[in-house]
Amino acid sequence: MEKLLIQGGNRLEGDVRISGAKNAVLPILAATLLGDSASRICNVPHLRDVTTMNRLLGQLGASLTVDEKMNIEVDPTTVNSTIAPYDLVKTMRASILVLGPLLARYGFAEVSLPGGCAIGARPVNLHIDGLRAMKAEIVVEEGYIKARAKRLRGARIFMDMVSVTGTENLLMAATLADGVTVIENAAREPEVVDLADYLSRMGARIEGAGTDTITVEGVERLRGCEHTVLPDRIEAGTFLVGAAMTGGRVRCVDVAPASMDAVLAKLREAGAELTISDSMVALEMDGARPRPVDIHTAPHPGFPTDMQAQFMAMNSIADGTSTLVETIFENRYMHVQEMQRMGADIRLEGNTAIVSGVESITGAPVMATDLRASAGLILMALVARGETVVDRVYHIDRGYERIEEKLSQLGARIQRLS
Repeated sequence: MEKLLIQGGNRLEGDVRISGAKNAVLPILAATLLGDSASRICNVPHLRDVTTMNRLLGQLGASLTVDEKMNIEVDPTTVNSTIAPYDLVKTMRASILVLGPLLARYGFAEVSLPGGCAIGARPVNLHIDGLRAMKAEIVVEEGYIKARAKRLRGARIFMDMVSVTGTENLLMAATLADGVTVIENAAREPEVVDLADYLSRMGARIEGAGTDTITVEGVERLRGCEHTVLPDRIEAGTFLVGAAMTGGRVRCVDVAPASMDAVLAKLREAGAELTISDSMVALEMDGARPRPVDIHTAPHPGFPTDMQAQFMAMNSIADGTSTLVETIFENRYMHVQEMQRMGADIRLEGNTAIVSGVESITGAPVMATDLRASAGLILMALVARGETVVDRVYHIDRGYERIEEKLSQLGARIQRLS
């Protein structure tokens, strides 16, 4: 099993190019199944989750071509199966995103109940209830969601909690439904908007993406097209927090600053000086210790839960006390114990973490418990005295492209061990 060995103490300085967004490319790859010709998806990050989605599309019979720049062409005209098996779905929750496209395009879908990071319950009932409202017949048995519909029908769907994957699945299904579908209390994340942009290029009729009400007028067919995935706001945020923690100076290029308002506001609050243009964010800390910032996670445009662990790491070495309230996932504090092993002063009270910043922390052997927790531990290691070994780095490979290479280019002392 691979590990990361990190020697703390170096400032992060330099430029880093931000990859395409993991949380955008996965639904877009699933959506290629809706077309009656091939799509070419560009700016695709080289991630474990992308590899898993490609394997799933291949198992369904789609033809895939990947070039040297990781641009992926998906031809869905060769699909010969509508079954997404457990052995693939168990490793990545986003696999459930093939449910809507398969059902809408082929009239059948059999998708294993999903797996992924163990950060809390993320119920699939929102997907199922929405598709049933569109007149799908669905049963859940033997660990599989089994759905059929001669043709889905437009419906008004109210989601009783905001769900990104739920919104995306229903949005994709609605594009080929008969009539108009209205999704209320929809997720507003930039990745949902990117999916809607891709679907619109295919010929879908969508209004309201990026708001809490999305209206879709179903069409008879969608065609393949070319689409460039938006930059990963969570990767960009992670590198900016790393610069703030190490007192450094980092410029993230090929970013979408407008998608990062909540994170950038908190970085300013922590004392960082930011310079922002259309596709660049530069952070200057000039050796200063970060100020503590209070965090309350919420659906977009609130503070993203995927940045909670990274800001907890920063608050751990900040000059003062802060509170972090996690409202999205009930089990997303598993990294706290590992951070405490490095000397962090963190106290949990239900879904609230009270963090008293300390002047220095010490390297230690730690274990990544999920994707974003592993990012938080790596950031801790960058400022720790001595050596840190982060185990189970397969989590980080699910969502960060070549993170050790990018950090090394910024001056970090980090290497991968087998």
